[in-house]
Amino acid sequence: MSRRIDRLEKQLGIRLFDRASTGWQLTEAGKRLLPYAKSVESTLHAAMEATQEASGGEIAGTARIVTPDGFGSFVLVPGLADLRRAHPGLAVELVTSTTHGLIAARDYDVAVTLEAPSPRAVDVERLADYRLKLYASREYLAGVAPLESTQDLRRCTLIWYVDAFLDVEPLRELYSLFPRVDAQIQTNNITGQYLAARSGLGIAPLPSYIAEGDENLVVVLPDDFVVERTYWLVVPRELARLARVQAVTGLLRAIAARHPELSRPA
Repeated sequence: MSRRIDRLEKQLGIRLFDRASTGWQLTEAGKRLLPYAKSVESTLHAAMEATQEASGGEIAGTARIVTPDGFGSFVLVPGLADLRRAHPGLAVELVTSTTHGLIAARDYDVAVTLEAPSPRAVDVERLADYRLKLYASREYLAGVAPLESTQDLRRCTLIWYVDAFLDVEPLRELYSLFPRVDAQIQTNNITGQYLAARSGLGIAPLPSYIAEGDENLVVVLPDDFVVERTYWLVVPRELARLARVQAVTGLLRAIAARHPELSRPA
């Protein structure tokens, strides 16, 4: 590897990497060239996949998908069987996260996000709208006085995200809708919030696609608290032509179109 890097740097006449105790680090020149290198790589992959398809070959390789926890666990995973049946040679890596780190690093083939990123280097599409409502278990509600307005939430146990992990603006905005109430139960993923509400620990704002079919949960203040949110489909522009990427984006659109608690834009 070292000899190959030396040879490349001599051919280009610039230093691309610095050798550090932690390994190889890109220089500023290397960072400027990296997008072009990725573009060349993706173009070669696209050409290879197109050749494979033209010769009757199956879509193969690995597709890395980054989604919010709720969407990935409760919407995408149940629909992956369709992708496996259509493309058995395609492996899937699903990473769930509500933080910006993975998206900013562009360490993915396809992403579903809570807010639309800048379209400078990615293709961005409105995938689906969804609703957030307040939910609690019947057991929990039986132990508190009737709730008549959001002001009554002050005397309830609120389930929400750990503040240190809350770096997504739509989620911060949602928390601001509550009447100066602190969350007493906090977890960094929505699956934990759902299970906490289901177990009778308190009240949680949850996507209706997670909670609506659960007989143990009841909607709290349905006329006072309904929040519309959007999921965005994001693909690095240099990867958009890859057959495996198109297979995944096609699946995501199909799942969103048929899910009863999601609405596709017209």
